[in-house]
Amino acid sequence: MGIKYMKHLKFFVFLCILTFTVSCGQQKKYVEYKVKEGETMRSIAKNLDIKTKDLLRLNPDVSRKPDANTVIVVPNKKMTKTSKKVKETETITITEETTEEKTINEVKETKDNLLEELKKNFVVYEVKKGDTFYSLTRFYNVTQENLTSLNPELSEGLKTGQIIKIKAIEDGEDVENSIYEDFIEDDISLKVALLLPFKTSEFDSISHKNIFSKSTLANIVTDFYLGAEVAVDSIRKQGVNVVLNVFDTEKNSTKIREILAENDLDKNDVIIGPLYSEEAEIVAGKVKKPVVFPVYSKQQSKFSSSKLIKTAPEKEIFRDELVAYIKDNFNTGNLIVVGDGNSSSNIASNGIIQSLEAHDSISKVHLLKPKNGYIDKERFLKILKPNEKNWVILTTNDNVMVADAINSLISLPDSTSVKVFTYDKGKSFDRIDNLKLAKIGFTYVSDEYIDEASHTTQLFNKQYFNKNKALPSYYATKGFDITYDILIRLASGENLKATFKEGASFRVESKFDYTSKLFGVSENKGLFIVQYNDDLSLTRLK
Repeated sequence: MGIKYMKHLKFFVFLCILTFTVSCGQQKKYVEYKVKEGETMRSIAKNLDIKTKDLLRLNPDVSRKPDANTVIVVPNKKMTKTSKKVKETETITITEETTEEKTINEVKETKDNLLEELKKNFVVYEVKKGDTFYSLTRFYNVTQENLTSLNPELSEGLKTGQIIKIKAIEDGEDVENSIYEDFIEDDISLKVALLLPFKTSEFDSISHKNIFSKSTLANIVTDFYLGAEVAVDSIRKQGVNVVLNVFDTEKNSTKIREILAENDLDKNDVIIGPLYSEEAEIVAGKVKKPVVFPVYSKQQSKFSSSKLIKTAPEKEIFRDELVAYIKDNFNTGNLIVVGDGNSSSNIASNGIIQSLEAHDSISKVHLLKPKNGYIDKERFLKILKPNEKNWVILTTNDNVMVADAINSLISLPDSTSVKVFTYDKGKSFDRIDNLKLAKIGFTYVSDEYIDEASHTTQLFNKQYFNKNKALPSYYATKGFDITYDILIRLASGENLKATFKEGASFRVESKFDYTSKLFGVSENKGLFIVQYNDDLSLTRLK
């Protein structure tokens, strides 16, 4: 073996023993490969039938275009494909395992055993190229100080291949352990079709002032588009050639059919929109490319096309997320479900109670419904106990019921503390003074969470303001998040659905955690648990 390879091997073994680096952590055996003139990591990965980013991760100190004769580590699998840059008779052929390979495998086995022990008590993560403290802390909801305390070596920064402890695992805790890693393939080009109801023909003769003061739809569509534009700009700045094709769907399915008849939308890599569920189904039935549905609709639960991607989580997932959180965090005290007596509230209340009481640590959940149109404060006091944990779950969005329940709960004796939860923070809660919500530690499930102090948020706000001379609205941020997430996944060069299996991603205010079935709809299940604090700030609990 050459001196260069032996140095590589010694370095490899040393890092495996001391810091559990990535090279020995792969699930395959490895051999040396000498780069030939004109080869790139992309062409080598293609010949090996692996992803470029996996080959780069395996060789973190090697550039995308290594010099000829550079020795790299590759998976030990036979190859019959021939590189286009070398003679037709040259192939990469693996024969028998060398002594060095056996050493690597022995170290790998030792490392795996140590890892298994570590995983019994801690959430463990392998640092990948491109990871930052921000991405890790946002995904796992921990602080940088927490990470450094558990991993003193992080005081020198993150290093590709490190195995680090994220946090201690509590009994019964279900932990996500996969963050989607943004990766851009060399020389990648993308085409995206954006279908939105601008209704330009209808608004052509109306002043801008009147359009935006009278039309909610015009504001939503325009803001979403402006956010999507910033996303496209951001992807382009990272070296991706993006062609954005915008179509005005107006507000009728006739226009959609006209667009489909006159344009080959399959020339695009992805289609974002339309905004209406029935139109999205029409498009999905006519094209072969993914169709991203960018808003929530009650009708989206009826989607069946495998082309459709739902970016907004279904409402029942919100309820499931809250129940799971309570199961993980409630151990003793009182649980009270408060409903309004209507059919939908009754169904939700019964479902929550049944699920909670099936949990080992929860024996009884109380149910309160209104009598004569309201719930008297004394009825709360008969159940709530002083100096104990009292958690109240509201399954109603009725304005009167919500206001009545919260007014009763904020006026309890000081000895009786209470925390209020809901899985559906509708307009009825927006009518409540934030000071009241803070007093009861109001906690809710949300598909958005914005950390205004984060670098990502500040950068987006700056980019948006510089381009549009205004701060982004909810729909502008949504337009950015959805468009950026879809395009950065496609920029990896992989099939979009394949990227959904590689982990969840966090953007400015959204979490994208897609479940994808081969012949079914892809849907986002990314949600947050958010709590009001005494100072009116918000904290993400999960």
